[in-house]
Amino acid sequence: MKYATVGLIGKPEHEGTHVSLTALTHYLHAKGCRVLIESRLHEEMDDDRLTSAELVTIGQEADLAIVVGGDGNMLGAARVLSRFDIHVVGVNRGNLGFLTDINPDDINTDLDAIFSGEGIIEQRFLLEVDVFRHESLKSTNVAVNEVVLHHGKVAHMMEFEVDVNGKFMFSQRSDGLIVATPTGSTAYSLSGGGPILMTSLEALTLVPMFPHTLTSRPIVVDADSKISLRVSKVNSDNLQVSCDSHIVLSILPGDEVVIRKSPNQLNLVHPPSYDYFNVLRTKLNWGSKLY
Repeated sequence: MKYATVGLIGKPEHEGTHVSLTALTHYLHAKGCRVLIESRLHEEMDDDRLTSAELVTIGQEADLAIVVGGDGNMLGAARVLSRFDIHVVGVNRGNLGFLTDINPDDINTDLDAIFSGEGIIEQRFLLEVDVFRHESLKSTNVAVNEVVLHHGKVAHMMEFEVDVNGKFMFSQRSDGLIVATPTGSTAYSLSGGGPILMTSLEALTLVPMFPHTLTSRPIVVDADSKISLRVSKVNSDNLQVSCDSHIVLSILPGDEVVIRKSPNQLNLVHPPSYDYFNVLRTKLNWGSKLY
């Protein structure tokens, strides 16, 4: 794989990130790559060989983006970079690292394999969420992991109903609802009791949050489904929709939240040693083989 221009993205003012960015800079210039670096990191690095660039510019001009940090950094970058034809790989400087799977000690080895075309390229789909008020679009955004309808107050119930492809599914009194992609099935959805979905599945999981009935259970639907959440007018205000726990859209009683698969996708690159089940065993502390 020919990666002539590479973008570097990372968490500012983080010592571990700075160490990995320095190592990446030396590696990429030895490869003869043109290197762009996110503008907020440019001053920290103090390296004339690096060209400062906004995230959108990296998406437009780079062939590969390397995100240094945790899954949160990857999610923030992915929501933008998914709009462009660019490969994205992560160096883990965070905690879990479900999306950033290159160990900082293995940068040279793993990138050698990726640059030689041995990387595993995986397409991950995103969610697009629109908020309508009186049938007029009020706000829109995207999510890699999940879209969450919830109350602005902690432990505060709300009433809403769910339609799938125009057909009524259920109404509910609960703290909210998580709509997660396979990528997000190991994130907030998992802690809410949702199933783990293999990342190759074209499916979404709907996970009720502390429902006021014992019969409410997570359900998996086709990823091409149009999910409509209608918020009851009896709710108090201070309701919200969150995308990846980063972006918050305000909603009012009576609003409609429409969630569907985004036309954009994230082209995630893994080193050849990548094994999804090994990631689950390692991150979730599952047992190893008996023999």
